[in-house]
Amino acid sequence: MVLRVLVFGAHPDDAEFHGGGLLALHRARGNRVRMISVSDGSAGHQSLDRASLAARRRDEAKRAANVIGCEVAVWNNLDGELEPTLALRRDVIREIRSFAPDLVLTHRIHDYHPDHRAVAALVRDACYMVRVPSIVPEVAALPNDPVVAHFADFFSQPAPFRPDITIDIAGAYEKVVAMLDCHESQVYEWIPHTLGKGADVPSDSAARVAWLSGFYGRNRAVARRFAPQFTLAEAFEISEYARRPAPAELPELFPGAAL
Repeated sequence: MVLRVLVFGAHPDDAEFHGGGLLALHRARGNRVRMISVSDGSAGHQSLDRASLAARRRDEAKRAANVIGCEVAVWNNLDGELEPTLALRRDVIREIRSFAPDLVLTHRIHDYHPDHRAVAALVRDACYMVRVPSIVPEVAALPNDPVVAHFADFFSQPAPFRPDITIDIAGAYEKVVAMLDCHESQVYEWIPHTLGKGADVPSDSAARVAWLSGFYGRNRAVARRFAPQFTLAEAFEISEYARRPAPAELPELFPGAAL
């Protein structure tokens, strides 16, 4: 059976940063993966104008998806200005119904970034509505909710992340780094700029990948906090607003999980 995994990120690199290992593991099993960026990613740069950055990030997203052979779409909503509107909720409902996923991944409602919180609210509010035929009637309602899981974060207010699933991604880490390497405007320009480490980024492409592998420490931090038995990990919290998976489903939905 081929499973379907749908990711709603706020920005073109969010799926890779937060769930790239799990997505790579699913693709290795032949499962279908689709990454959605709800915004155009046009705000995240220290010098590029919005139009130039949006075009660049769309290309980066396509190249990153090609690393694992998955589908990708970047929607035309302004980065930094996402809101959980009815219009966007309808778009999310259409996407979920059309793709009919077994598993949906997205941000947590208590994330630090307003765009992340907006996307989390959109997915949460779409969960029940995907089964209501009179809402977005042009696309057939689903008979059941998919399982929805939230990316890990390290924020504690008003409620901390509570991992239901932790995954060993050591075997997929090279794929994660390769996907992130495609997002050059972010991992080599914008993020180092915000951290005052822009001067540390090598100019040689091979040296850049090696630098990125060491610089990107999120998966190590997730392991230290939530899965100390692993060196590199991703963690997920199952949403209570969607379908709760049966224990027997977890190895298929979350390959590499500690169960």
